[in-house]
Amino acid sequence: MSKQFYQVIAHYEAIPEKSDEVAANLAQLAEASRNEPDNLSYTVSRALDNPHHFVIIESYGSKAGFAAHRESDHFQQIGVARIIPALEDRTVTAFYGDGSLD
Repeated sequence: MSKQFYQVIAHYEAIPEKSDEVAANLAQLAEASRNEPDNLSYTVSRALDNPHHFVIIESYGSKAGFAAHRESDHFQQIGVARIIPALEDRTVTAFYGDGSLD
């Protein structure tokens, strides 16, 4: 049996004039988040056809690990204080599984 993990996929739509600022802040947030004890991976992508749209895919060993991420200083200082106010829209969806559909 494969190890279970908690995955979060977020779609961010930046205010157009703030897109580059969001991109820079997401890079900082990703770097800090990858150092969290329960973080398995943290990737950020920017849409090729819409430079204001970002997708963040995060994996944690547990739901508690994601909760700790949301309470971390770097998430509060970068994510909450700088990124979220620069967004027009934000959708976050969580999944739990082992990576297979069997």
